[in-house]
Amino acid sequence: MTDTDGERTDGDMDEYGPDEPDIADLLRKLDALEGTVDDPHERRKVQQTISLVERMPGSTAFTEHIYKYTSRDMAEALVGSVIFALPFLVEDGVFLIAQWFLTVRIASIPVFLLANVLFVLGLTAGLIYYADIREVQVTKPVLGVIPRRYLGVLVVSFGTSFLLLAMWGRLTIDDPTPLEAFARVTVVWAATALGAALGDILPGESKGEDLSDLFDG
Repeated sequence: MTDTDGERTDGDMDEYGPDEPDIADLLRKLDALEGTVDDPHERRKVQQTISLVERMPGSTAFTEHIYKYTSRDMAEALVGSVIFALPFLVEDGVFLIAQWFLTVRIASIPVFLLANVLFVLGLTAGLIYYADIREVQVTKPVLGVIPRRYLGVLVVSFGTSFLLLAMWGRLTIDDPTPLEAFARVTVVWAATALGAALGDILPGESKGEDLSDLFDG
């Protein structure tokens, strides 16, 4: 809507966007457009346009914003996980902490073990989305709810913790129960999740094709 002098009014500001748009505004518009396109071919065209904008010379948006989630991000998370896990693989304190996690129980529930798992989940989310290291955008969440980067960091870090403990023989020492072995993994997971998140987001936006694009028709 315009006034008598032809100026835009507040009613149509959402339609036209901000008065001084930047690349981030353009990407938000393109991302919203992608969600409304049903035809696979047309969706692919929108995705190619988004990719083109990402590579525009002089763009500063992607030094601060992270939109894509690529295989390179997963590799960076893996490296961060390994670096943070290594000191724990030779530390017997992991066993003592794991035993402590299982000591305090309420109605047979190991509350400290549960608290540690929740701590890892909260720490990872806070570091990725709220620590203001980078502005990470949630795009194309898994099942429409779970952010892909968040899930990827958690899976990579947990898998790294389990595999390294198993490979170094730390899961079988003293013949632990399955719950005790899981507690040991969660001790290391608290560190590897931190390393995976930092390894993922510190380098900024990764090059390469978004993982979800690889599965589009």
